[in-house]
Amino acid sequence: MARKKKNYIFENIEVIDAGARGKTVAKAPDGRVIFLTNTVPGDIVDIRTGKKRKAYFEGTAIKFHKKSEKRTEPACQHFEYCGGCKWQNMGYEHQLYYKQKEVTNNLIRIGHLELPEVTPILSCKKQYYYRNKMEFSFSSSRWLTYEEINSEEEIDDRNALGFHISGMWDKILDIEKCHLQEEPSNALRNFVKKFSIENDISFFNPREQSGMLRTMMLRIASTGEIMLVIQFYQDTIEKRTLLLDAITKKFPQVTSLQYVINSKANDTLYDQNIILYNGRDHIFEEMEGLRFKIGPKSFYQTNSAQAYELYKITRDFANLTGEELVYDLYTGTGTIAQFVAKYAKKVIGVESVPDAIKDAKLNAESNKIDNTEFYAGDMKDVFNDSFIKTHGQPDVIITDPPRDGMHKNVVAKILEIAPEKIVYVSCNSATQARDLALMKEQYKITKTQAVDMFPQTFHVENVVLLEKI
Repeated sequence: MARKKKNYIFENIEVIDAGARGKTVAKAPDGRVIFLTNTVPGDIVDIRTGKKRKAYFEGTAIKFHKKSEKRTEPACQHFEYCGGCKWQNMGYEHQLYYKQKEVTNNLIRIGHLELPEVTPILSCKKQYYYRNKMEFSFSSSRWLTYEEINSEEEIDDRNALGFHISGMWDKILDIEKCHLQEEPSNALRNFVKKFSIENDISFFNPREQSGMLRTMMLRIASTGEIMLVIQFYQDTIEKRTLLLDAITKKFPQVTSLQYVINSKANDTLYDQNIILYNGRDHIFEEMEGLRFKIGPKSFYQTNSAQAYELYKITRDFANLTGEELVYDLYTGTGTIAQFVAKYAKKVIGVESVPDAIKDAKLNAESNKIDNTEFYAGDMKDVFNDSFIKTHGQPDVIITDPPRDGMHKNVVAKILEIAPEKIVYVSCNSATQARDLALMKEQYKITKTQAVDMFPQTFHVENVVLLEKI
């Protein structure tokens, strides 16, 4: 017989800090940490615990005795249920403080690193409507609020077009207005939903694996160009054409309208054939005179304006003179490589995704950049003695790895070839600190700069300059 889980109630507890992944932190009377999801530092609350671990609790505030002065009114009507902007109830200046604190703490506590004077975090000018890419999911069985569940009314409208509820793979929160992407994002999404319901175009049911409409991806570039990709699970040509024609007529400003027929178990697009319906199969982003061709499968930083600031910091840290051979590891579509190319003798970019490398080569050609080369392959396999022998000893390495950080073999190879400078760009300061700890015997940190790419969320980028001791 299973043991019943015991919940604890702690009264009049002050929330003292913000922790990892957007959770806030309090202390139980016995000194153990309590991680919370619905509070702001400075709140004084009663807490009901859920999960209990040896060293900490997870809990929820069930009564507020005092609300923090750090609080602000969320702009979004969906804030209580949508997990996308967890810090929207915290003033922006306080968001920046806790992001800066997390980065610094990770570098010191995880990496045991000696830091120079820390440059204050770079804030984002646009605190809303800053994302150039959004992905929405359809569902014929939308998530219901507690009020709807407890009401006696029969609910007929179960269609949704919005975001996954955190921790519920099959539940979609229907979104009326999202504050993350500029118009016509909301207008387009709401039109697609309304038109589809009126014309009996079925929404996807993930449990039953049925229905037509599965996902929609919307890109709105800094150039103003728009790409919309609709993913269908089941295909009825007549209804598919009806919807796509309606979008074309209602939103003639859409530069690229494409679709996918995907009946596999997951909805990832990278192995799918994407079909152009109207316009061209790409849009363009632009940065400092450089144009980047963006397709449905292309990676591009999702905050265009702040990506420009991030790249300028990266370039400033590298401080190139025009004589350096630069390696750009995890180059993606080669945006950083091309951004620094005119200040370097040559830039070599490496990336594991072949389609991204194809984009990088095309973009370099169209930008008339002739001192870059790009190679596809798993970094830990490609970045070896033979590669160095072929392409030369780098003077500077720029590395911008995924959240997991760099593979230990990549770190070992960097230490072996020992470039004069390393600029490490990271979206996860914890794994960045881990990697930097492996380098501290040979390199010192001379600059560090956090950059807020995603206001209203706990995510933060960090750039570190390492120089050989």
